[in-house]
Amino acid sequence: MSALFPRPRAEVAPGAVHVPGWLTPGQQRRLVAACRAWAGGPVPIRHTRLPSGGVMSVRTVCVGWHWLPYRYSRTADDVNGARVAEFPPWLVELGRRALAEAYGDEAAAAGYAPDTALINFYDGRATLGMHQDKDEKSSAPVVSLSIGDTCVFRVGNTATRTRPYTDIELASGDLFVFGGPSRYVYHGVPRVLAGTGDPATGLRTGRLNITLRVTGLQDPS
Repeated sequence: MSALFPRPRAEVAPGAVHVPGWLTPGQQRRLVAACRAWAGGPVPIRHTRLPSGGVMSVRTVCVGWHWLPYRYSRTADDVNGARVAEFPPWLVELGRRALAEAYGDEAAAAGYAPDTALINFYDGRATLGMHQDKDEKSSAPVVSLSIGDTCVFRVGNTATRTRPYTDIELASGDLFVFGGPSRYVYHGVPRVLAGTGDPATGLRTGRLNITLRVTGLQDPS
C-alpha cells in the first residue's frame, strides 16, 4: 500500500510501534541520497567482521558514532581509522517527528536527541539474526526507518532469541519505534522480499534500514 493510503498504526508490543507509510516519497529520496553519500566515506560502507570471525551479510555505514562489535567510537578503528561523518541536525528533527508520530507524546519527542545512525543495506540475500540493541548507554527509544524492498521483521521478547516472536512486514516508507518495555527486545530480519521496492525512491534494488539511537556517550577528552 502506498504512503498516500497508509495502513493503520499498530502497537506490536508495549512500546513497539509500527507506523506504515510514514515517510513521504520525497523524504525517502532525500534519505537515499544522504545514505549514498555517507556510504562513500569518510568511513565507507562495509561488511562488519564480528569478534567470532564471522562476517555480517548486511553492509553498514555509521553517522555520528561508529559502531563496531560491541561498542561505539568516534573513529572507525576497525576500518580505516577515520572519524565518522557528523550527525546532521535535520536527522535529529526527523527522529523527533517519528517519536511524536509513534507515541503521540510531543513533550517526550521534543527531548529526544539521537546522536548516531546505523545504516544497514540488505541485498536480496542478506539477513540479520536475532539480537538486542544494547551497546548504548541510554535507554532512549530506537527509531527505525525502512526504504526499498519489503522485509520480514521479527519482533521477539526481552528474555530470549527464540519464541515468542511476531513477524511483520516492513515496507518502503515504514517507521518502527521500539522503546519503553520493548527497548531491549530481540529482533531480526530473516528475509528480504527482493524486487518489491519502488525505484522512484532512488534505490533500484535492496533495502535500506536507518536506525536512529541515543548513545549516551560523551566525546573522549
